[in-house]
Amino acid sequence: MEHKTIVLTEKIPIGISLCAMGGPVRYNGKGIDVLSALGREKNDFIFCPVCPECQAGLGVTRDPVHLSGGTGEQVWTGEAEVKNRAGRLVTKEMKEGSLESLEVLRRCNAKAFIYMDGSPSCGVYRTTLKNTRRGNPPGVFGSLLLSEGFFLIPSSDLQSPLKWWDWRRRLLAFTWFSSHKLSSMQELYEAWYALKFICQELDNTWAREMGRTLASLGKADFAQFEPSFRAQVLDLLRRPSTTVKMTNSLWKHYSHYRKQRGKKVEEINSPEFKRNVTTIAKELMKMERTAFDDDFLFGASPVIYRDPHRLKAKEERAAGSTEQQES
Repeated sequence: MEHKTIVLTEKIPIGISLCAMGGPVRYNGKGIDVLSALGREKNDFIFCPVCPECQAGLGVTRDPVHLSGGTGEQVWTGEAEVKNRAGRLVTKEMKEGSLESLEVLRRCNAKAFIYMDGSPSCGVYRTTLKNTRRGNPPGVFGSLLLSEGFFLIPSSDLQSPLKWWDWRRRLLAFTWFSSHKLSSMQELYEAWYALKFICQELDNTWAREMGRTLASLGKADFAQFEPSFRAQVLDLLRRPSTTVKMTNSLWKHYSHYRKQRGKKVEEINSPEFKRNVTTIAKELMKMERTAFDDDFLFGASPVIYRDPHRLKAKEERAAGSTEQQES
């Protein structure tokens, strides 16, 4: 059986901090449009902007707020509070604003969120931007996103073509697998084949061990093993890769493509070739397109999105090519 790239034709909804979408809703009335760096690719997604602090009724402009006495998670347990710069407690308002924002994400069916780190509300690993201090992460809303199992993307990483490529391909794989129904061990094996190469890149030791575990299982083990398998794979797909890993993975899969198809892609260079991360990202996207057009599974990016109209055009080109060959 020849494996091909998995194609999604429905746009993925992604939650995003409104200020990261350019909304002038920060405490000082400013925003940062991180989506502009994506160019036309931003049209491949549906973005659902929220601002917990605005939903809290704090207004724009406003006194900045901070966590007091603990983390955003501890705000929910009553062990910490949220105060503004004047010292006024706004804990109740922030909790209500966060819950309303979460409800918006649920209504738009978002499973991923682009967050503004450094925010006491949306921040995940930082809740302050003062020097190198981390504050008390996660933020009030950030802790909800973590507990709900969202696929969390730092807004700053959209400024790097290579980091965004890494987040995008893992998000697509995460989205596909989180909703992909499995009813037998054979279907689980097939899903693993599609995802194992990206899993090997992210954590080779874990992936090799998982491969050995799967080889030892029988059909009767499916029901007990499937939930743990799915949870572990989804957790791994949340973790970023590195430039070195992505570059080596590109060459590995390109070499396999060249061997199987007998074709070269002139734009792709070996790992030893010195180039910047923007060039590496272009090479990876070129390999994605080449593999898709050639019905070949590019293991580093096994799931892609294609607009239904573009997908239909590809199928028509393929049908036309087949007719010419037959004639």
